[in-house]
Amino acid sequence: MSASTSRTLPPEIAESVSVMALIERGKAEGQIAGDDVRRAFEADQIPATQWKNVLRSLNQILEEEGVTLMVSAAEPKRTRKSVAAKSPAKRTATKTVAAKAVTTTRQATATTAAPVAPVAPAAADSAEEAAPAKKAAAKKTTAKKAAAKKAVAKKTVAKKTTAKKDDAELLEDEVLEETKVADEPEGAENAGFVLSDEDEDDAPAQQVAAAGATADPVKDYLKQIGKVPLLNAEQEVELAKRIEAGLFAEDKLANADKLAPKLKRELEIIAEDGRRAKNHLLEANLRLVVSLAKRYTGRGMLFLDLIQEGNLGLIRAVEKFDYTKGYKFSTYATWWIRQAITRAMADQARTIRIPVHMVEVINKLARVQRQMLQDLGREPTPEELAKELDMTPEKVIEVQKYGREPISLHTPLGEDGDSEFGDLIEDSEAVVPADAVSFTLLQEQLHSVLDTLSEREAGVVSMRFGLTDGQPKTLDEIGKVYGVTRERIRQIESKTMSKLRHPSRSQVLRDYLD
Repeated sequence: MSASTSRTLPPEIAESVSVMALIERGKAEGQIAGDDVRRAFEADQIPATQWKNVLRSLNQILEEEGVTLMVSAAEPKRTRKSVAAKSPAKRTATKTVAAKAVTTTRQATATTAAPVAPVAPAAADSAEEAAPAKKAAAKKTTAKKAAAKKAVAKKTVAKKTTAKKDDAELLEDEVLEETKVADEPEGAENAGFVLSDEDEDDAPAQQVAAAGATADPVKDYLKQIGKVPLLNAEQEVELAKRIEAGLFAEDKLANADKLAPKLKRELEIIAEDGRRAKNHLLEANLRLVVSLAKRYTGRGMLFLDLIQEGNLGLIRAVEKFDYTKGYKFSTYATWWIRQAITRAMADQARTIRIPVHMVEVINKLARVQRQMLQDLGREPTPEELAKELDMTPEKVIEVQKYGREPISLHTPLGEDGDSEFGDLIEDSEAVVPADAVSFTLLQEQLHSVLDTLSEREAGVVSMRFGLTDGQPKTLDEIGKVYGVTRERIRQIESKTMSKLRHPSRSQVLRDYLD
């Protein structure tokens, strides 16, 4: 038999009949077991000192042929008989190495939400548009259904100016279908929750009950803040004076021990007026926050979160505004809003938090890098950036490393997204089949060498280096097991190691040294 005619096989493989047969069988089945490799080596009488070299050549051939080398889950244990029945501890002659196959599985979970469309009745149009529909359906509907007919008529004849006979009949059928909903009990109109057939667990789905509410919270928020008119410079100064008076009144109320009832009542009125002025100034400038927050979208935070953080900066600006400087409030508040948004992004936008001062350095480096890219027409080198920023090149490289964003291992790749980024990352803890087989063979050779020693010598070496349970023991611990002193155990260990270093015993193990 021949494993392949396209390449020259090593002589140790080509001259081994059992190994060649094993390769042919592996090509047919697609895999080879580690136990079969050992039996093939023994059948061809390959010297133990050549096993590792032959195994390396065999593994290379199997990889070229696309054959997988399988490692058995467990190896049988070989025990060594005890010499004395009164021995304080039993020793296992052969250590079993279990090769564990590490398999990483990923589950891609996708959450699906069944949207519940809110039912909002349409507002009725003018009485002139609704009159033809009401007349066409008057014979088959009662007075209690007039509101439902009026709502449906708005949907069907909003763009028509007259109702012909055929159109009236069609409209009448639609009204009859819609009035079936109107026959439901009146209590259902005010119900806040409805049961959906799409929910398998019969969980209630809350409806939008507020009139005019939409599915877009940003649109609702903009509509709400747009109701407050903007302020001119004189109004801002007036509100600022009222706020200042309110703060003064609150301070008097908090620190004064005893106040006349009339004075206390007046201070409370002034303080309340100051709070109202503060709210008015805040509400009139909420649109300024939205306009500034738009510049920071797409950087790791939601738009509404940016607006909320900007509102906190606006509150701080209202508290710190000094109208005597002569500046407009919007000019002063812009800096507080921008600071609040940038600080929030530094703390919340990144998966791994970076200190605020380092975020500022990263942003400065990014600005300079963009500017130099436009000026030079190429990416600037770390040395050029370091000269521009007055840094060392090593510091520039370090800042660039900090500015990198981590990506998820589940990031889809390819046009179809059928693979993930994690599929391309090497598993450093995975067991290489060739190494596992080599380690198993090393264990067998090691225990065969220990079999040539006496019971006590083999036991001392096994416990000293953890060959039995993987836990090396001290000289004192071994001495307690055998009932001798630690010095005697040290002497036995030294004598045994000298025996193991003899070429007659060490030659079979020397080939496994890298």
